[in-house]
Amino acid sequence: MNIPPPATTVDGLIITTIEDRDIAEVIALWQRCGSTRPWNDPASDIALARKETNSTVLLGRNNGALVASVMVGHDGHRGWVYYVTVDPDRRYEGYGRVIMNAAEEWLRACGILKLQLMVRKDNAQVHAFYQSLGYYNQQTVTFAKWLDGREPTP
Repeated sequence: MNIPPPATTVDGLIITTIEDRDIAEVIALWQRCGSTRPWNDPASDIALARKETNSTVLLGRNNGALVASVMVGHDGHRGWVYYVTVDPDRRYEGYGRVIMNAAEEWLRACGILKLQLMVRKDNAQVHAFYQSLGYYNQQTVTFAKWLDGREPTP
């Protein structure tokens, strides 16, 4: 189980780690943002992220309202982020940058110096967002295989 760091305030957001009482609200945010997929159970993803010390879910709240989140973890060598979300009604207020900075700081505190992420090829708006934060396209191809035998998913 993760030991949550103290809450920090950055550019109007209070950054904390997820707690049991936050799960339904976080899943609702992910769904509003279009970040969930039928083949991934968000509650199971959250439980897995909270199970060990190498991953967590960070939340950003403004005046008590959940406006941003990120699932962050590492394999001991590289960091990864998933479910990077900002409430659709609160986009373009800098919260995406703040929650990504929080993920980067969390990884640095774990001794991880490289962060990687996957973005769907056709999501040009999100590509531009990450490029504005200094991320670059590594020109790699990602291969996948379902180990339970199901058919490929996008």
